Amino acid sequence: MLIMSDQHRADCFGFEGRRVRTPHLDLLARQGTRFKNCITPNVVCMPARSAILTGTLPLTSGVHDNGIDLDEAIAADGFAGRLSQAGYDTRFIGKAHFSSNHSYANRPTGRCENIPSSHLFADDWRGPYMGFDQVELMQLGHNYWLPEPSPGGLHYERWYHRDGLGAMKNALYSQRLDPQTQAAQTHNSALPTAWHNSTWVGDRAVEYIAEHGRRQRQASDAQMEVKPFCAWVSMADPHHPFDAPAPWCWMHRPEEIDLPPHRIRDLHKRPWWHRAALENTPGGTPESRKIREEYSRMAQQTDVQLREIIANYYGMISLVDHQVGRILSALDDAGLADNTLVVFTSDHGELLGDHGLMLKGPMHYEGLLRVGLIMRGPGVAANHVSDQPVSTIDLAATFADYASTPVPSAVHSKSLRPLLLGEVNAERDHAYNEWRLGPSRCGVALDLRTVRTRSAKLTVELDSGVGEMYDLSNDPYERENLFDDPRHRGLREELMQRLLDRPDDIRNPLPEPVGPA
Repeated sequence: MLIMSDQHRADCFGFEGRRVRTPHLDLLARQGTRFKNCITPNVVCMPARSAILTGTLPLTSGVHDNGIDLDEAIAADGFAGRLSQAGYDTRFIGKAHFSSNHSYANRPTGRCENIPSSHLFADDWRGPYMGFDQVELMQLGHNYWLPEPSPGGLHYERWYHRDGLGAMKNALYSQRLDPQTQAAQTHNSALPTAWHNSTWVGDRAVEYIAEHGRRQRQASDAQMEVKPFCAWVSMADPHHPFDAPAPWCWMHRPEEIDLPPHRIRDLHKRPWWHRAALENTPGGTPESRKIREEYSRMAQQTDVQLREIIANYYGMISLVDHQVGRILSALDDAGLADNTLVVFTSDHGELLGDHGLMLKGPMHYEGLLRVGLIMRGPGVAANHVSDQPVSTIDLAATFADYASTPVPSAVHSKSLRPLLLGEVNAERDHAYNEWRLGPSRCGVALDLRTVRTRSAKLTVELDSGVGEMYDLSNDPYERENLFDDPRHRGLREELMQRLLDRPDDIRNPLPEPVGPA
């Protein structure tokens, strides 16, 4: 069972020492193994999620940026499709984002996740989709765009509006509870938790587990076999806007929040594209430019504002943690906990004030690049912390390994099972990230490649040859860019060689985006 949050930094867990309340995830980490040097294969949603499903790097699958739909034939060869063919009951619950929600000029793409196309899918439609036998999806989950009423929306949105109270719920969501906030895209929401999308995902996951447990008990009584299950449960928080519902918005007091140690926009020390991403006019259509300027960018926040944002971000994480606790309890109640591999991770992180930056963009600092990865299951060492440099792209091969089922698409994925079982010769030397983005995000096209070891990181923009390099052991807050420092030429050459070792299987031509995201 893969449980995922969205835009969740790797250091925002109680076990990492930050002041965020995550008791269930802390327990899961004690019961299993966590990878403290896990990175995402891409720092935005669609490429990262597609890489997890397929085990294929973004430039090979073609999903090299947001707004590019994952090829359904490639998805069918991902872990869900192959496990389904091998006899698993496969289910996706929550935010998928394998297809673009928005499309240029609101042209329908025909995909269920596409807002102009969702009316084509009946209320009783449940898949298949992207290799999963059945799906229960939310279309967005980020309430910058409130849930679409029927005939739009997907399973969550139609449930949300089905009782006729959708307009009232939207008004409650938009109501700003005290204490009032001054921070961008941040407010304490009056939407009752029972109607929140994180709760809906938790409800649907708990019901699915209970249903599977009932089938297993009935099969046991009849001396029959029941299909094993593979479920991806995906919550949309703590992605911006930062809008935790009451009482979760009050759980962390702003005055008690731990601020990032380095909050200065020292752009003179950084590669040219950092400034470009912040100051250039985004390209694309007027509609996509508006999204990029108003939603994807955030002005530098004061410390007071940043405390408000982080307090709400923590509240969103605690609500996610609460759903994780419910799911783990459901596995116990169904008698499935002892033979189920449970994985928790996120698609990418969040800058959250590091270097004076917010949200995400082409600045591959640790807060954005690194994600939590916790695994619990049969044979997995308890209370173990691995420092191996791994990637969430490795999950496809890991699930294939545990299921003894080949996943042909997972050509860039390497099973984590040997590391989980403590096998010798399972060492990793680096993990890899890539992002080729067009000018719609920051007004200029970029071809970014990143390689990360246990203790160092190199990012290069291939078209210009400019880069940044950090000694993470001695400079964990990435204050000093060593890329052009002659004293570290040897490290740069070593990391560059690893970066250039990427397999020569980039898709040509690469698909163009159908929308901004």
